Amino acid sequence: MIKHLKYFLVLLLTGTFYTAFAQAPQAGAKLDRTSIRLGEQTLLHLSIKLNKKDKAEFPVVPDSIAGKIVVVGVKTDTIADKSDATLETIHKAYTVTGFDSGQYVIPSYAFKTGSGVVNSPSVTLQVTTLKVDTTKAFYDIKQPLAIEYTFWDWLRDNWQWVVGILLVLLIIAGLIYYLKTRPKKVVIVEPPVPILPPHIIALQKLAELRDKKLYQQEVKTYHIELSEVMREYLEKRYAIKAHEQTTDEIFDSLRSLQITEDNKNTLRQVLVLADLVKFAKEKPLPFENEQSMDKAIGFVNNTKPAFIPQADKEEGIK
Repeated sequence: MIKHLKYFLVLLLTGTFYTAFAQAPQAGAKLDRTSIRLGEQTLLHLSIKLNKKDKAEFPVVPDSIAGKIVVVGVKTDTIADKSDATLETIHKAYTVTGFDSGQYVIPSYAFKTGSGVVNSPSVTLQVTTLKVDTTKAFYDIKQPLAIEYTFWDWLRDNWQWVVGILLVLLIIAGLIYYLKTRPKKVVIVEPPVPILPPHIIALQKLAELRDKKLYQQEVKTYHIELSEVMREYLEKRYAIKAHEQTTDEIFDSLRSLQITEDNKNTLRQVLVLADLVKFAKEKPLPFENEQSMDKAIGFVNNTKPAFIPQADKEEGIK
């Protein structure tokens, strides 16, 4: 019984030690190329393999290693272990180069983990120079080669601009052709309507008013329209504001104008009778209505501008 118990304890301790060893963090370091020429680059890989639950602190790699190796870039990634889902590898790739020939040792770096410090192995990088054959003579630097640049070469490099310019020219030409060939609108010029003199307009309106014979039924309307025709004639003929003035104010405005007293009296009779019908409800006799029309026509004919023949006008201008 005791013998079997000893064997069991030995196997248990052996398994525990193996598991602990298998899961212990492992640090690694390697170079893609262990030998480079001056100015060339290679990758320095630093990595640590550990349990996913464990934490690791990467060492700080300076910009210059061993005094001559220069770090120009770094990239970090994490890789899961395909054989054991509990493990992962944290990896950093440092791009390094050298500008002085020689052999340089990249030292070991310490990774701090939860189970202790793990050191990576050191690696060696050889930086070599270009081999120069000193037995051969030196030659001058060759001049740049002169390459013929033809029109077709230029067209191949600038065909987009050429096509764009041609399209613009075609659009402009099409627009000009359209503007020249499109049907033009026929502009109908109406003959100017002759401006009738004030006395002609007044006589026409008086004739229309007489033909309506409003005085037979609407005496007030008849005299109002008769008064409006005469006031309009006075405004256009003598440039006075007859529509805005009373009868007395109209005659005050006509005082300085060359109108005979007979014509003024004739006009006064027409306007005063119209005021009496409009404001005092005067009811003139039929013949008085006819007389007002005759007096109005007579005033317009007597005060219309005198006709001057065209030849006399030209003679007066000279």
